Amino acid sequence: MARDRRRVTEATLLAATLSGLPSTLHAVIKQRSLRSAAVDAYDTTCAVGTLVPPGRPGFGRGAAAHLAISMLCGETLARTLPRDHSAAWGAAAGLLIGVINVGVIGRSFPAISRLPLVPQLADNVMFGTVFAVALDRRDRQHGSHGVMAHA
Repeated sequence: MARDRRRVTEATLLAATLSGLPSTLHAVIKQRSLRSAAVDAYDTTCAVGTLVPPGRPGFGRGAAAHLAISMLCGETLARTLPRDHSAAWGAAAGLLIGVINVGVIGRSFPAISRLPLVPQLADNVMFGTVFAVALDRRDRQHGSHGVMAHA
């Protein structure tokens, strides 16, 4: 059964918003400064901007690229994640996405390859997990016909 587009988009946007928490927390712990962690998050977003031609870092390009990548990943997860044990499958899928996006593709972009790998992979695991849990919750709240399910 196909999943409702609106619920997929909502789950994707939530996951994209929260997915940077692991690397941000890592930066806070490592640098012991919220300001430094905020700068780190900004720099990471700018690094993602190098994926967009002409390949220069930029916050706007990075945010747009992150959103586009997140939408593509969310759509892929919505079509492939099993409905049973969705959080575990989402975490595993997020790790796979991270290995491909950060570990393989990102390694050919110097600004991305300079980012610490494990926190970036953790961000992707967070994306997959949040996406799966949010979509599962929305699926449980709504019947297969988009009507609120009754308890």
